[in-house]
Amino acid sequence: MKKVLLVVAVLIGIVLFFFSLFISFKNTAVEYEENAKTKWSKVESAYQRRNDLIGNLVKTVQGAADFEKSTLTDVINARAKATAVTLNTGDLSAANLAKFQQAQQGLSGALSKLMVSVERYPDLKANRNFLELQSQLEGTENRISVARDRYNDDVNLFNKHLKKFPGSFWVGFTDFKEMDRYKADKGSEKARDVNFKF
Repeated sequence: MKKVLLVVAVLIGIVLFFFSLFISFKNTAVEYEENAKTKWSKVESAYQRRNDLIGNLVKTVQGAADFEKSTLTDVINARAKATAVTLNTGDLSAANLAKFQQAQQGLSGALSKLMVSVERYPDLKANRNFLELQSQLEGTENRISVARDRYNDDVNLFNKHLKKFPGSFWVGFTDFKEMDRYKADKGSEKARDVNFKF
């Protein structure tokens, strides 16, 4: 009888040991995943700040009566498309990240065209509000870059937790999936040509 009780106690101890390992894995995975999702929210927040600044920038530029209307229309349309694409933090798949990134690229391109056009308007370039907005946009672009890097760092930590042993064993008993990283824009690895036309 004592042997049976000893065997049962040892089995219960082994089950409890493995159960505690599983709980520890799962709690850490939840923490890492939530941290990555929070970092993604900060990426979106930085993009939202940029969109808000662009709205103010467009209003300032519209004050220059003879400014190219098509350039402003491109920026306004690109901004509308960029703000229409939102992501659910529960579904940060590569396809959804690419769709979000494509909308942001369209806005970046239109904004670049706007900034180049501004060069032909000395009064606008000297406008204090415009200069302040331009400076804030530059700072926001830096914030976006930092936020994306921090998101990728947290995704990396989460993914390593799932792939390294014993996580790779325990992940089969959960619904955790590897998260996708934010990737550089296509073609950004190539230097861009700069042409100055006078």
